[in-house]
Amino acid sequence: MAGYWEGPEGEQCPQRTWLATRVGAAAGLVGAAYRIILLRPGSALAALQTAAADSVTMATLGAVFGLSTCLSAQVREEPEDPLNYFIGGCTAGAVLGARAHSYLTGTTACLGFGITAALMKIGNQEGWRLTGPPKL
Repeated sequence: MAGYWEGPEGEQCPQRTWLATRVGAAAGLVGAAYRIILLRPGSALAALQTAAADSVTMATLGAVFGLSTCLSAQVREEPEDPLNYFIGGCTAGAVLGARAHSYLTGTTACLGFGITAALMKIGNQEGWRLTGPPKL
């Protein structure tokens, strides 16, 4: 995901969207593997369908996030604002809610994805670290 943070926000939208789509698809494959192992589908075809559906859903969420984040940075003309990431996460959450046919899922995912994405942007701007020794 290092390439995503390179360059100013609101530029290179196709490349950023493609990278977010690939990350989403990879996350979908990992999640599908766990789901298949834990829930044991009845046949190999059912396992394949589960893996495909989960991967496509997550890839779609990644694409929606990447595109809406980049477009909101362009439209708002504030490329480094964490609100762009909140908008992208919220949009992806709304798509997940539409996929689930549930307002509650969409609202919860909107807030969860939006807040998480905004915190990721803030953490990246301020140099937060999750691992390693603390900066003094």
